[in-house]
Amino acid sequence: MCGVTGVIDLRGAPVPMRALQLMTEAIAHRGPDGEGHWIKDNVGIGHRRLSIIDPSDAGRQPMFDKQGRYVLAYNGELYNYMELKKELEHIGHNFVSQTDTEVFLTALVQWGTKALFRFNGMFAFALWDQKEQKLLLARDRYGVKPLYYAIQGNTFSFGSEQKAITAYPGFSKTLDKAALLQYFTFQNIFTNQTLIEDIKLLPAGHFGLLDVSSGSWMTEQYWDYHFSQPKHAVDEREYTEELSRLMDQAVSRQLISDVELGSYLSGGIDSGSISALASKKLSNLKTFTIGFDLKSASGPELDYDERKPAMAVSRALNTDHREMILGAADMERSLPALVHHLEEPRLGQSYPNYYAAKLASEHVKVVLSGTGGDELFGGYPWRYFQTASSKNFEHYVDEYYLYWQRLVSNSELRNLFSPVWEEVKDVWTRDIFSEVFSRHENELDSPEDFVNHSLYFEAKTFLHGLFVVEDKLSMAHGLETRVPFMDNDLVEFAMACPVGMKLDLGVGPGRLDENDLSKKAETLSPQAKNGKLILRRSSEKLLPKAIFEAKKQGFSAPDASWFREESSNFVKKKTDSLAEKNNSIFCRPSIKNLTSEHLLGNRNRRLLIWSFLSVENYLENTVLSERGSANK
Repeated sequence: MCGVTGVIDLRGAPVPMRALQLMTEAIAHRGPDGEGHWIKDNVGIGHRRLSIIDPSDAGRQPMFDKQGRYVLAYNGELYNYMELKKELEHIGHNFVSQTDTEVFLTALVQWGTKALFRFNGMFAFALWDQKEQKLLLARDRYGVKPLYYAIQGNTFSFGSEQKAITAYPGFSKTLDKAALLQYFTFQNIFTNQTLIEDIKLLPAGHFGLLDVSSGSWMTEQYWDYHFSQPKHAVDEREYTEELSRLMDQAVSRQLISDVELGSYLSGGIDSGSISALASKKLSNLKTFTIGFDLKSASGPELDYDERKPAMAVSRALNTDHREMILGAADMERSLPALVHHLEEPRLGQSYPNYYAAKLASEHVKVVLSGTGGDELFGGYPWRYFQTASSKNFEHYVDEYYLYWQRLVSNSELRNLFSPVWEEVKDVWTRDIFSEVFSRHENELDSPEDFVNHSLYFEAKTFLHGLFVVEDKLSMAHGLETRVPFMDNDLVEFAMACPVGMKLDLGVGPGRLDENDLSKKAETLSPQAKNGKLILRRSSEKLLPKAIFEAKKQGFSAPDASWFREESSNFVKKKTDSLAEKNNSIFCRPSIKNLTSEHLLGNRNRRLLIWSFLSVENYLENTVLSERGSANK
């Protein structure tokens, strides 16, 4: 796990060493074990190293092939590198290290972009071909590892994080208001845009190719999700047994490490199953849980502290368990560092993840996570039922688009952005939403087809956002997070698994506003144990009955109450600052009214409040160019 960065001057001017050093220094937290720089004329490639496999100097990067033609900067882990190494040795390649990096490079040299289909792991990399003067950038299938790029003037730059790009001297940061509008609709960004105009996020499952001689840049998708319903009868027991086998295989593959490895452990079946499988292969496995101070919590929030079920699992598995309790003050304290590392807000409240990574990093260098189980196996049944009976695609989009307006509605959006509405009025967020499905070939003839469409959407957007957040927050602490659910074989199985084995379509809950989780227990009581049915069955031999039969519980803090109680002054101060200092972007009365709705208890706006806090901190600490600043 590492950080990559680099720059190419398209005019042919030499890259200054100090400029490349500034780029790698900006992401030093990603690789505390070493750094490397390579410059030849107008091309510079930098690397920060977090040593996980073969920590010797043989794994230093940038790494060169034996002929010296190719230069690689690589971030990630290749879990099937030993199998690929044997195959490459069979056709004549020799290796001088035990690293997966050398295997990764050799595979790219041997097979080109076709090697991407052979890789089972998480990665983002840059490969420079000195002979052809071409740069290849790529991300793994699912986007577990991020990779950004920018074209500004005559400079092409890239990095594992945006701050590596903006550290290059002279880079101009301009706020992308269209991307900000998209964020305040979905609490996410579905396109490859970022909040800085010229910086783009290379999409998951894509590679990009820069031909320096012609100056051309193109991107191409090499892999995509495809959820489909089997056309033939299936044997439930066979599917359950196969899932158990694939889960065990996935965890085994991801245990490869030359440093200590641990696992997150909540009260749920995803992290619980992974911890159970890992504990069978590793003695004294370290596990980590985050709990919450609930003194101001009420209603369903009283169940948000998962320390008790997590401890029950730990005792059953005999793990070396550690926990941390968070309060409202911890949320407030974390915000500056959190926003700095996230670089821009994505998804919801992520400070628990920040502290979880901090806790784990104090004891291990690698941690397993249960991310992906919900999105692959239907963990949010209340999201799917409302569209399962859609009449056609347009009807489906109408219904689901409204549901995924997580922060403000279209009418509220216009009020909120009224100072810049003329600039962003042509950004049709419904079209952006609809475009997500453009490559998911699905006939939509049955309720199961619509559910599979929803699973596709969540994997492409929500899950991808989770990966971006998890990468940034774990690497902030020099910690590598691995996600066994995203093993290639396991994902292929999940995409072809019948919908009926994931959730029961016979009894659907009512519509649920995820902004207002106070109604969650009442709304979902008939379906409290629906979702991930096959995963529950496969975990029966691994976990206590109380865990695999438990209702769905997300990783949430009681922030709705915190925002109204302990942190109310903090919320007022920060939202007032956002309204006053950025009145060239946001409508001041709109921010005040939306905030008051929550503080007065008229409506639960917890997700929006968090977004206000995050964006306020982002704009306060990001030095933007004049044409994109909040105060012209």
